[in-house]
Amino acid sequence: MKRSNDFSLLETGEERINPFSERGAQGSGLTDEELVSEAQAGDEGALEKLVRRHQPWVFNIAIRMVWSRQVAEDATQEILIKVVTKLSTFRGQSQFRTWLYRIAFNHLLNVRKSEFEKSSVTFTDMGRALDETPDFDLPDPKSVPVELPLLVEEARIGCMTGMLICLDRRQRLSFILGEYFGVSSEVGGEVMEISPENFRQLLSRARRDLYQFMNEKCGLINTANPCRCAKKTRSFMQAGYVDPDRLEFTRGRLASVSDVAPHRLNELETLDRKHAELFRDHGFLASPDLATRLRELINQSGFDAEIAPAR
Repeated sequence: MKRSNDFSLLETGEERINPFSERGAQGSGLTDEELVSEAQAGDEGALEKLVRRHQPWVFNIAIRMVWSRQVAEDATQEILIKVVTKLSTFRGQSQFRTWLYRIAFNHLLNVRKSEFEKSSVTFTDMGRALDETPDFDLPDPKSVPVELPLLVEEARIGCMTGMLICLDRRQRLSFILGEYFGVSSEVGGEVMEISPENFRQLLSRARRDLYQFMNEKCGLINTANPCRCAKKTRSFMQAGYVDPDRLEFTRGRLASVSDVAPHRLNELETLDRKHAELFRDHGFLASPDLATRLRELINQSGFDAEIAPAR
């Protein structure tokens, strides 16, 4: 098996395929459309492969949309159940990628808000909250169950993901697709059901609003800013944003986002490239294995008939 940072293989030994590449989800094995055809013919193994191929991407988008692992896991399961139960309606009139991620994104744009999303509305609110968060030294290493650098990384990623929540959901989704995962405006527009130009405009506004906030507040971007991840970590722990016993954003890291998604950084201005690199250094996380749960659903009475297209 190849090294994990090469990331062409799943931890299960299956091929890792980026569904947002220009070619779509097409590796050395069967294409999505071929797997769909076999699944519609009653092949449970083909359906399971589809689920395992796409569940990591759905989950990694979801957790950045909602700032909560539990809400993201629930949303991922709900999305995949929708996909499986509607599989009989797929006729191949578009790429399967387009069909699946339109279902996913429509769900995520309307999914219930996490507690963090309910409490964090604007960049002004978040800026005020950071200003009011006291600086502390890191806790005694013997008092926590994980290494201190991991806690600081959890604080950093949690804070940056919190910044995303200050964007409206459509801006947030365009940023996750375009900046994290390097999705082209053509593919982004396709799956968001807007024109490539509208996708570029949406992403541009998201970058402008987010990066302006980081320029004014974030010490990672501007060393003149006083905010430092290590100094905020203990306060984040006291507030419940960082839980050493239940890490949200660093648990199950398989690779960095930059390892799994195409690079488009050369299209950005130098300063914007620095911002983008910080986000793309975040982890691509292992998703919950929903194949077993969905297999139980598949085996329910009459469910196979719903997968097969009407004749």
